[in-house]
Amino acid sequence: MAAQNKPVIWRAIVQMVIVVFIGPLIPMIISGDWGWWEGWAYAIASILAFVFSRLIVARKHPDLIAERARFMQAKDTKPWDKVLAPLLGLGSILILAVAGLDRFYGWSSAFSTGVNIIALVGIVIGYGFSSWALVENRFFSGTVRIQTERGHHVVSTGPYRIMRHPGYAGGLLGYIFIPILFNSVWAFVPTILLVIVMVTRTALEDKTLQVELPGYKEYAKKTRYRLFPGLW
Repeated sequence: MAAQNKPVIWRAIVQMVIVVFIGPLIPMIISGDWGWWEGWAYAIASILAFVFSRLIVARKHPDLIAERARFMQAKDTKPWDKVLAPLLGLGSILILAVAGLDRFYGWSSAFSTGVNIIALVGIVIGYGFSSWALVENRFFSGTVRIQTERGHHVVSTGPYRIMRHPGYAGGLLGYIFIPILFNSVWAFVPTILLVIVMVTRTALEDKTLQVELPGYKEYAKKTRYRLFPGLW
């Protein structure tokens, strides 16, 4: 069993290095501006949110680390999520890439420093909320599937008392503020597309859980809102 897990562990390590330590640097890599304080602020916030949340998860739900590392190999992933999950990853990269290109070519005018700081706070809050959901939910997989082999059941504690999909809500908040932090009006284009994909995925996942996960319908009656408290 240990030998079988080694490829999964190494794959997870490689993915982590790319996603955690290289991904956040994309705006500075593309723009060539390594003195861009907004770029460094975003990179530090993103890296710290990932590292701290995974350290906590590794202690609280060590099996979740393995689940997220091999999510692409899950055979029972919903067919529609095999399209939507990669689109979310691509969309997040495109936002950062467009922000870097905007900086390089000077397409957009800069916001005030105060607005940049507000955006940074919004990103930190969003990532923090998503991390809270990850830590609270042992079944926070990378793709939508009913994890029968892991005893999948409804999680209604922590941020799940507030809304049914807090991980998406936090990510959505962070994504919306990224173009503002990077002074990039053009980065709102992939952001809007990403929001559409995320809302679509939320709707399909929620429908799947109501049909296939025991107890979820009852939970949905108590926790009314999926993604936007007071709205939807």
